[in-house]
Amino acid sequence: MLTATDVPWVHGLTIGQVLAETARKFPDEDACVFPKLAYRLSWSQLDSQVSVVARGLLAMGVRPGEHVAIWATNVPEWVLLQFATAKIGAVLVTINPAYRAYELRFVLSQCDAVALFLVDRFKSSDYFSMLGEVCPELAECTPGNLRSEAFPRLRHVVAIQGQAPAGALSWSQMLEAGTAMSCERITTIERTLMPLDPINIQYTSGTTGFPKAAMLSHQNLLLNAYYVGACQLLSQRDRVCIPVPFYHCFGCVLGTLCCAVYGATMIIPGEYFNAADTLAAIESERATAVYGVPTMFIAELEDPTFSNRDLRSLRTGIMAGSPCPIEIMRQVIERMGAHQITIAYGQTEASPVVTQTRIEDSLELRVETVGSPIPGVEAKIVDPLTRETLEDNQQGEFCSRGHVVMLGYYKSPEATAEAIDADGWLHSGDLAVRLPSGHFKITGRLKDMVIRGGENIFPREIEEFLYTHPAVQQSAVVGIPDAKYGEELCAWIQLKSGASTTAEELREFCRENLAHFKVPRYVRLVDEFPQTVTGKIQKFRIREIMRQELGNSDQHR
Repeated sequence: MLTATDVPWVHGLTIGQVLAETARKFPDEDACVFPKLAYRLSWSQLDSQVSVVARGLLAMGVRPGEHVAIWATNVPEWVLLQFATAKIGAVLVTINPAYRAYELRFVLSQCDAVALFLVDRFKSSDYFSMLGEVCPELAECTPGNLRSEAFPRLRHVVAIQGQAPAGALSWSQMLEAGTAMSCERITTIERTLMPLDPINIQYTSGTTGFPKAAMLSHQNLLLNAYYVGACQLLSQRDRVCIPVPFYHCFGCVLGTLCCAVYGATMIIPGEYFNAADTLAAIESERATAVYGVPTMFIAELEDPTFSNRDLRSLRTGIMAGSPCPIEIMRQVIERMGAHQITIAYGQTEASPVVTQTRIEDSLELRVETVGSPIPGVEAKIVDPLTRETLEDNQQGEFCSRGHVVMLGYYKSPEATAEAIDADGWLHSGDLAVRLPSGHFKITGRLKDMVIRGGENIFPREIEEFLYTHPAVQQSAVVGIPDAKYGEELCAWIQLKSGASTTAEELREFCRENLAHFKVPRYVRLVDEFPQTVTGKIQKFRIREIMRQELGNSDQHR
């Protein structure tokens, strides 16, 4: 059994060094497979292609420490860019593909990116159009010479797919420019990089109305990938199916980096999650591991093609994002064959995994708990008011300390101080209990965060946005139980005197400006809110009223 005293081979290395070493050890083994695209690279080919992309970045003038944003679905270029930015010490800023113009404007202005890589479109989202809406100067500039009032640091826009819009480079043009750069330049830069350098910024929804930018280092990510893989007993013989999005730590740490650390194959079923595509990829590529949130596993088990699939290659994987019903876990083990599936818990600010079940844990422990801390990490439960450490079986706030803890929030020292105390403990905001066995149970949330289908949503962010509608006086957003997604959003809205609009018009307003998972499923126009004597809205009463109105809401779809 792996312990904290074992020194991981990735300790003291950077992501680029880890990729190079894995390519040296397993040059001809599959590294990256996109079955639907007939795209397949060995580890030596991946390392070579990453260097080509890194040279392209250098040709654009990207320097170590500068920020490079990517707004894209799970495409091959995402993987190449992740390793290429790390190789030259640029910080990769991941942007949720579901974001709309309103959210893009905030992230681009806050993150100080010098370059933005994006796909042309995804489903109903026209990325080029949304970028043009928030950055109209792009259409008037030449590639590499963007001067934007809203985004003063942004110099380059690169189109990963589609016809590059005016003012932007295409992916192939960026690569072509890189041929003029020497490989020695990359080698020189890599010698200057340190494991504790920030290398990734992940946005996490914030309680103050806008997402916060968690800064993560090479060491944060590599040690997380190493230990999470160890809990699954991964090796170069494993093939990991990754239907979860790359923009999230689940995809780009537990997925791509975990595979790079162990020489396992990353199998990407498609640009976005589709149950049939995931099952097809597991079968055709003989995947030994599969990742997902409970909603994804439910969709796979219910897919019409499931009964005809040969999934006997499956052994392990990770289920995370929200609590797993015991019956679903049982079916994943018995019907899908992933008898060594694990449960992981964490937060973006923790790189992301803090606790994980082990393959030898019983079914009950894998369903009723989120496991025990990964090696090198301390966890404790504290009284939310006094912050005194509590004994076993007492509910309090879950806190963690160790190599998982982020460097801090970018440009937010106050928020960083709130999240990480003077002794280095990261406060999760989650309520939990520690069992005598050392396993932890998550029992609730100090704040009113909603988890819908594995997406963390903070109601305050949606409330702040609703206030921008000219008819809205006040709003309260809560989560209510849902059988499919775990929770659904419900918004109670009070209109301004004399104003007129409908619930559907407000939903459409949200759909046009917010990621789909942030659009309230239920909208109620109300004259007043249940309040305390001091005027504070009682959200628990709203939840109770909605449950009564919807009937048995935990079965409502």
